[in-house]
Amino acid sequence: MQVQRLLFVFALSLYAISAEAQNTLSAIIRDSENQEVLPGANAYLKGTSTGAVADENGRVTLRNIPDGKQVIIFSYIGFEEHEETLSFPLQSSAPLNIFLAQEGEHMEEVVITATRSSRTIADLPTRVEAISGEELAEKGNMKPGDIRMLLNESTGIQTQQTSATSYNSSIRIQGLDGKYTQILKDGFPLYSGFSGGLSLLQIPPLDLKQVEVIKGSSSTLYGGGAIAGLVNLVSRTPGEEERLDLLLNGTSALGLDASAFYSRRSGKTGLTVFAAYNMGSPYDPSDEGFTAIPEFDRYTLNPNFFLYFNDRTTLRIGLNATIEDRTGGDEKYIKGKGNEEHSFFEKNETNRISSQLELQHTIDTLSGIAVKNSFSYYDRSLKIPSFSFSGTQFSSFNEATYHRNGKKADWIIGLNLWTDRFDQDKADTTTAVDYTHVTFGGFVQNTWNLSEKVILETGLRGDYQNKYGFFLLPRTSLLFKINPKLTSRLGGGLGYKTPTVFTEDAERIYFRGVLPIDEENTEAERSAGINFDVNYRTPLSDRMSFNINTLFFYTKVNDPLILSPVSDGLYAFEQPDGYVDTRGIEINTKLAYDDFKLFIGYTFADVREHYDGNITDFPLVAKHRLNNVLMYEVEDNIKIGLEAYYYSPQTLNDGTRGRDYWICGIMTEKIWDRFSIFLNFENLLDTRQTKFGSIYTGPVSDPVFKDIYAPLDGFVINGGIKLKLL
Repeated sequence: MQVQRLLFVFALSLYAISAEAQNTLSAIIRDSENQEVLPGANAYLKGTSTGAVADENGRVTLRNIPDGKQVIIFSYIGFEEHEETLSFPLQSSAPLNIFLAQEGEHMEEVVITATRSSRTIADLPTRVEAISGEELAEKGNMKPGDIRMLLNESTGIQTQQTSATSYNSSIRIQGLDGKYTQILKDGFPLYSGFSGGLSLLQIPPLDLKQVEVIKGSSSTLYGGGAIAGLVNLVSRTPGEEERLDLLLNGTSALGLDASAFYSRRSGKTGLTVFAAYNMGSPYDPSDEGFTAIPEFDRYTLNPNFFLYFNDRTTLRIGLNATIEDRTGGDEKYIKGKGNEEHSFFEKNETNRISSQLELQHTIDTLSGIAVKNSFSYYDRSLKIPSFSFSGTQFSSFNEATYHRNGKKADWIIGLNLWTDRFDQDKADTTTAVDYTHVTFGGFVQNTWNLSEKVILETGLRGDYQNKYGFFLLPRTSLLFKINPKLTSRLGGGLGYKTPTVFTEDAERIYFRGVLPIDEENTEAERSAGINFDVNYRTPLSDRMSFNINTLFFYTKVNDPLILSPVSDGLYAFEQPDGYVDTRGIEINTKLAYDDFKLFIGYTFADVREHYDGNITDFPLVAKHRLNNVLMYEVEDNIKIGLEAYYYSPQTLNDGTRGRDYWICGIMTEKIWDRFSIFLNFENLLDTRQTKFGSIYTGPVSDPVFKDIYAPLDGFVINGGIKLKLL
């Protein structure tokens, strides 16, 4: 009996010693960038199955940790793992603060320039979408010659083809006409007026660092023209290491793209040079006789020189130059086999040159100034049989801004002067569409951290335009950081657009018979818009994450200009009593599992015209669109993507309705250290509008083309090689 008692006491002592040797660790896991807690983060004892998950306050409690030196691993989806080596028992029972850094090209780390702020995308009340990093490279592989596809495959954006034979296109954001979208290059308005119709086709993506899209009125930031939104193309800048990238691409439609980008920084100087040659052959997969892809030759040269005076002052001087000959129309005529019947052509000759100068100076740790200047010259000639339209556009942009970034509030104050002049060649003085516009503006913007969870952004712009008077444009946005998984934005503002003859409708008829705008009896178009979005992201497991963003939008445009026939083949811009509005929803979802990523986007855009008590659908808008992309990607090794895009039936200008359709594709890329090979299969289903019916009426020698709402080029394969020589 005594022995049994001794054994019991000994066992109890061993259990007590063992229990004392089991330790507990408490930690609060946070995002290293913004110090926010990370609910759902994981902690586990290395080499064991002992682990725990953080609660809604980011607090994790790890139990049963043995005495001695132990390694604890902390992790969270989208963040780099962090190892902490601790000796148990700990000296203090207070919870540790663990900070995790976001990994890779995480979208939250992108710094946006279009908002004129130096904040990351996560801290901006204004809703901004950024296409950068691998996504930009992948879309650039599919269409290395221009940015048309890059934008068209984004939720809420549709590129509208305005020419059946020459591929001319414009950008529609949330269904509104392309004239309401402003395109910027590094914050400079270089693509407006007469140059707008061909801009999408003349901007290669290889020298772009990222593309920023703001949907909804942005006129407070950049003045008139950004009623539907703006697209800011951000150029690459010199890095610490010398770099030389080459891209060669060929297509089954006998197209060729050759691009080169070089950058170098040495001491107080830096240089980037982008050069490209793009070529297309006349291509008609439908055998209708008209080119779905025109014949074209384009040369592009964009050098930029940087001078770093010191750590506080930088000067950039840049030049953009483009020369292109583009001819579409009757394929036999273009190939030199034309006759009296096969004689239709559409020929565009363009010459573009623009300069950019930007000086940035940091006054102190909180404030600085920036000065911008650009001059642009654009010469374009458009010819069809028995008619030609040509002219030169001169424009300049000057801006000075002051910014101050405080602990709680950021301020930006600026003045700008924008001039735009168009001179039509060989036109009768009564029908020439010449104009000279001068706009002087001033603006102020404040971004204020009301609390850790609420950020308010307000802006006010005043513009005076020499033909259409004064415009006062307020704007406000709110960011709610409800918790690390859930954020929301609410914003709205006013906008305006000064009248111009260079619209989609005028481009579609080659400007033939278009009369100048009656500036004495025409008012500027004015708009008001609001949008509200909710973004939710969460890890579903150690290997899976989920993200969904939902945007609700509404924009109303008062006094829109409509191109209407008047008499004897003449057209005039009129302002009927009424308005155009767009309302809808965009939903973007992303599901990631290991090396697989699934993107699903849906756009509902209900765009209507309200004139004289009548309500009709706005033409050439797909009310329902689906964007589906499944990607398999092993970093720095291989990429395979499957795409499927759906467009619902569109109302055409003649009152009829087009067909709905799907476009599917496959993209592939194999990556090595110094080069990669890519191969893409676009439009696998060979979807073409010419399969739905003829795209023109009348004789072949003088065709009248219908609205283009679906692809004309059909199934095309492209492939090539990218080289990193330095």
